[in-house]
Amino acid sequence: MARLAYLGTPELAVPPLHALVAAGHAVEIVVSGPDRRRGRGSATSPSPVAAAAIELGLERTTDIGVLLEPAREPPELGVVVAYGRLIRPPVLARVPMINLHFSLLPRWRGAAPVERAILAGDERTGVCVMAVEEGLDTGGIYASAELAIGPDEHLGALRDRLVERGSALVVEVLAGGVDGLPAPVPQRGEPTYAAKLDPAEFAIDWTRATRAVLAVVRLDRAHTSVLGRRLRVLEAQDTGGPPIGGHPPGTLCADLVNTADGAVRLLVVQPEGGRPMSAGDWLRGTRLPETLALGGTGS
Repeated sequence: MARLAYLGTPELAVPPLHALVAAGHAVEIVVSGPDRRRGRGSATSPSPVAAAAIELGLERTTDIGVLLEPAREPPELGVVVAYGRLIRPPVLARVPMINLHFSLLPRWRGAAPVERAILAGDERTGVCVMAVEEGLDTGGIYASAELAIGPDEHLGALRDRLVERGSALVVEVLAGGVDGLPAPVPQRGEPTYAAKLDPAEFAIDWTRATRAVLAVVRLDRAHTSVLGRRLRVLEAQDTGGPPIGGHPPGTLCADLVNTADGAVRLLVVQPEGGRPMSAGDWLRGTRLPETLALGGTGS
């Protein structure tokens, strides 16, 4: 078993930490992002990974510099999962590191690989355990596993499956300890980059094709506006037919909205200040014109 440092911050990085501890590895320190306000009020709380470290009785810090302290024996290996910060060369020189990345590298290097795979219409994705280098997700691959993306699968469900498979893959890679790590294989193929999503990318552009509209909905944060008020679109489906009534894209007619090449049916929505509900319940409780241009005024 290996003596490890674990570097991670968000909720998706918690299951791999638990998997490593359950497998018998000695996680000597957990490095995570700083405590932040995570709700109303001024009180701060630790990141999900830091909270998990506390529950597991592990040493935790927000300062990666402690790995450089001369008095501290460095861990044999660092395991990085969605840490969210650059790791400086002096740290990498003292503690070799591997990273669990949620794509099939070199496709979708960067911060938002799962989101970008959905938006691009990818049919497959996966997880990689890779060597950490100074470059952005450029290191060699120790192991990978491929998963199919369901045609209607949402971000949350896909991410959960990737985390589950990735947690197992990290344990598999470290089954023989640090000395048993396989030789990393250089990445092959043309890299693509997964930039962090801008908030504006969650606003539905109804002038795009149905496929593109539904891809945004599958990110679980899609929204449009109805008479100036935000409406989250949580579930929708392709009608499989042409635009309704010859109206332009973005026209709402009952529970149907036209796109550039067809129409989608709203299934689950969440009005501003309200709770998620079926589109039917929302329409019954909202007095709207027979047709309405989403993002604008009715006609």
